[in-house]
Amino acid sequence: MARFYKPTKKTQIDTKHQQLTVTKLDHHGAGIALVKNKPVFIEGVLPGEEVVVQFTEQKSKYAKAKLIKLKQASAERVEAPCRYYGQCGGCNMQHLSHQGQVDNKQQALSQLMNKFAGESLALSEPIVSVSQGYRRRARISLQRDKKSGQLLFGFRQKMSKQIVNISECLVLAPALNQLLAPLQQILSGFKPLDKLGHVELVLADSGVVLVLRHLAELKECEQQALVEFATQHSLTLYLMPESDQLLRVVGEEPYYQELGVELGFAPNNFIQVNQTVNQSMVAQALEWLDVTTQDRVLDLFCGIGNFSLPLAQQAREVVGIEGIDEMVARASQNAKRNQLDNTQFFQANLEQDMTRAVWAQGAFDKVLLDPARAGAAGIVDQIAALGAKGVVYVSCNPATLARDSQSLLQQGYKLKKLAMLDMFPHTSHLESMALFEK
Repeated sequence: MARFYKPTKKTQIDTKHQQLTVTKLDHHGAGIALVKNKPVFIEGVLPGEEVVVQFTEQKSKYAKAKLIKLKQASAERVEAPCRYYGQCGGCNMQHLSHQGQVDNKQQALSQLMNKFAGESLALSEPIVSVSQGYRRRARISLQRDKKSGQLLFGFRQKMSKQIVNISECLVLAPALNQLLAPLQQILSGFKPLDKLGHVELVLADSGVVLVLRHLAELKECEQQALVEFATQHSLTLYLMPESDQLLRVVGEEPYYQELGVELGFAPNNFIQVNQTVNQSMVAQALEWLDVTTQDRVLDLFCGIGNFSLPLAQQAREVVGIEGIDEMVARASQNAKRNQLDNTQFFQANLEQDMTRAVWAQGAFDKVLLDPARAGAAGIVDQIAALGAKGVVYVSCNPATLARDSQSLLQQGYKLKKLAMLDMFPHTSHLESMALFEK
């Protein structure tokens, strides 16, 4: 049968300013107002506020609008401490007090778990840190301004490739913050500027690490300037001529310490940005799992051993599984570094059936999962088959935690504890930890 083209009818957006009342925040930190029972999402507003907005998007089930004017402010509203707020794409919750942020994240976590997993549970005490100077790593974008020809050095605007030029960042650790201005000055002298990709700064327990991604070969004088800068500031310097190539030029391999273990890492390995929260998070996971010297523990999405090695100090055996070969090798090296011979690490695609895998051929007493934002779809459905009585799920996305919790509940586990982890103060990013037991 022939089909004829029928143009899609475009929804007309009424751009006339409208006054609305914000009723609540969603779990991304956006305010929600209702217009004819349809939610309107507005960035930068708080519950109870009267606002004037302009609609930017209209869908059948929701709309989006931008804030034009604040008519009546919430008592929870504070003046944003960062001068780049409203321009920089990070730290979108600075207009809310830090305690207000913590309260909102806890409420969002409870609501999501109740709505999608059908579980209502009083939250444990949240894990929090200071709200400024907490980030131990950051990636800074570099770009030549086409109008001025000058180097743009900073972070991207929200949903944009435009770079906000910065000279300081209030959430960056002071040891990193103080390097921003002098580093920008040095890089501004490189020619051409288009060959600069980005800079990565990491604060390790061994010192500060500087990585420069460059898209073309550096001149000898430029590389020497970086070496002198690194030597002057006692930095470990890496150059990255290709996205998968790291060349250490100055300094020793970085490491951080945690609960009695030392973890070496490369700058392109994943480590948690908030060291204070990370240490408390690992300690709480061990406490919740109640690991004993008789337990065989499985650590899924183990990375470089952030949980595995502290677990190995208490367990009979720890098996760590990771999808990236380089991270598996790093975890094994870290086990040897700490003289922990009761660990094994394997590479595996954790979205596939694991029942025939060599590492899955024995029962586990406890399981820990720390997946990426996509969650643990696939592997989470196979947890009960391992025989584990206790499961700790560490999540950086409450939506996928709620989804995966349904699977664990269907397998006979019960949700016993739930806590919010404020890994990223001043942002809407929400991390959490859940304990399931049989």
